[in-house]
Amino acid sequence: QVQLVESGGGLVQAGGSLRLSCAASGSLFTIDAWAWFRQTPGTQRIMVATLPTGGDTNYADSVKGRFTISRDNAKNTVYLQMNSLKSEDTAVYYCNANGRVWPAKAFDSWGQGTQVTVSS
Repeated sequence: QVQLVESGGGLVQAGGSLRLSCAASGSLFTIDAWAWFRQTPGTQRIMVATLPTGGDTNYADSVKGRFTISRDNAKNTVYLQMNSLKSEDTAVYYCNANGRVWPAKAFDSWGQGTQVTVSS
């Protein structure tokens, strides 16, 4: 199995920035795609950004131009840089990774979630 551990959430004023991190650990795995999702109480979890290996990033319209997803393959870590934060960005943020554990067993893992609160 592949475990994901997130960090970096917190309280920030509107207009501020935060960077979320998500590190993957396990044995003999490759990640095909990373993603960040967010969820507010009583709503569905929605995609914020995706980063497939060898593919283009994709962002929700609501965060385009403000959020940036990136990865450090050597550290098996994905980041979400969030700038110009708005109160509507307040949510629990989850990272997701899918790929394969050697030799070819597919996995799809989620982090535990990290709270981001933007005060107006």
